[in-house]
Amino acid sequence: MTGADALLPLRTRLRSLRTAAFGADPAGERMERIRRSPHFADGVFQNPVGARHRPSGSTVELAKVYFRKEERRLRAPSGPVPLSATTLDDLARPPATGLRLTWMGHSSVLAEIDGRRVLFDPVWGERCSPFTFVGPGRLHPVPVPLASLGPLDAVVISHDHYDHLDMPTIRALAGTRTVFVVPLGVGAHLERWGVPADRMHELDWNETVKTAGLSVTATPARHFCGRGLRNQQHTLWASWAVAGPEHRIYHSGDTGYFEGFKEIGAEHGPFDATMIQIGAYSEYWPDIHMTPAEGMRAHLDLQAGAPQGSAGGPMLPIHWGTFNLAPHPWAEPAEWTKDAAEEAGQLAAFPRPGEPFEPAGTLPVDPWWRAVSASPVAHPWRRPEEPRITPEADRGDLDFAGER
Repeated sequence: MTGADALLPLRTRLRSLRTAAFGADPAGERMERIRRSPHFADGVFQNPVGARHRPSGSTVELAKVYFRKEERRLRAPSGPVPLSATTLDDLARPPATGLRLTWMGHSSVLAEIDGRRVLFDPVWGERCSPFTFVGPGRLHPVPVPLASLGPLDAVVISHDHYDHLDMPTIRALAGTRTVFVVPLGVGAHLERWGVPADRMHELDWNETVKTAGLSVTATPARHFCGRGLRNQQHTLWASWAVAGPEHRIYHSGDTGYFEGFKEIGAEHGPFDATMIQIGAYSEYWPDIHMTPAEGMRAHLDLQAGAPQGSAGGPMLPIHWGTFNLAPHPWAEPAEWTKDAAEEAGQLAAFPRPGEPFEPAGTLPVDPWWRAVSASPVAHPWRRPEEPRITPEADRGDLDFAGER
């Protein structure tokens, strides 16, 4: 017996220990399609620009930040997060303007667009983890039961990390008639969890599928993938542009800032609303998550094609408030985003989890998070010499505070 032969049964046994929540690796024709992707090279999917996805700097220093008692206290709300008492009847009434968004917490958003209903990155589970007993748990309850959402036309997934792709939620939705639109390779997970192949569309970047009268396009993002310690980078990550007959919306998924937002805006915008990741940032992983200042910069890039005199639709900050995934204080992403929006003269919506709003109507702007923050939210990112973020400025020359 060779050394390789001796290792094979061990690998097989280790693989058998992987629970269903880990998903499945792409294989067969799915893997062949991955290999043919222009964004797959050297055995892995590649980012549009270089990005380090493992934490940089000292691991010891990062651990100190995470476990320091005072800072741990700031990374969670000081009391119950106020939720909107939204009901099935509320969501059954069509939006007056044809477009309504309901942020469910983190990156989960129900978008009602031109008579269709799209659910982005649904996570209704208690933990973003492959295990039920360990891993980041919810900081607030699910604001609206999954069954109270009503019929869905499409479920759109940005990538396969646990805080965006949740096995219990997908299994519950697999029993409905909804269609799933996912990045290339992610379908392997869904198939293992019971989603029929004929109800899935797997897209590479810049590919579009038409479903229920909507055009859904996978657009580039700067991130990574993986659900296990051995991350093969064999599933793609994406942001999404969705266009109906009258409205256009954008969901960033997880991404670091890159110049490609301008191209996405020119090709698919301007948008009636953008949903932009502004939480879980850190100097330890600056390439793969945006700070709120970078998120506002991305929003401005995406809306650059808006008609003269118009700033395009508002920005909905996502990827914050529900799970503790980074060293920053719990409320800092919202406070920083509100500050950046005011400086840029841009509209931004700050709904409570579960609170529907129409981007063309009255926006929720009350800073509700302040009442449940462990202490007054500091502004460590503000500098007296910091330039204002304006749509007219040459944004490539600005020094955005907090950017690394």
